[in-house]
Amino acid sequence: MIVIDTNVVAYLLIHGRHTAAARATLVRDPEWAAPLLWRSEFRNLLALYLRRHDLSLRQALSLQEAAESLVVGREHLAASNEVLALANDSGRSASDCEFIAVARRLGVPFVTSDRQLLTSVPKDAVALQTFGADVADD
Repeated sequence: MIVIDTNVVAYLLIHGRHTAAARATLVRDPEWAAPLLWRSEFRNLLALYLRRHDLSLRQALSLQEAAESLVVGREHLAASNEVLALANDSGRSASDCEFIAVARRLGVPFVTSDRQLLTSVPKDAVALQTFGADVADD
């Protein structure tokens, strides 16, 4: 099991330059977990695509359903005391720290492409581009 950043879900489902890395990550570890917050972050991304007319409402709803199926049964409430302590120690936003707090509580890696997060919490965060690299090389 791994905790994934919301962007990793987006990269998997919306084709782009990081899609191959997201697919390799899913192959390497298909049990994705996340804090409950990820749903709102993903909906915000889809709302942006809707406003730009890059997606229809039907497409956005389909993507949301597909995204939710990736973490079904593995969504977690982040403890406020852990999130705030992490925010204090790392200087990162509380929303970023929710992902780290969940990963720490589960004892699993947090996979992200956010360079600032990778630098701020190097013991907890693993780069998307490297996590599934051994699978992508096969």
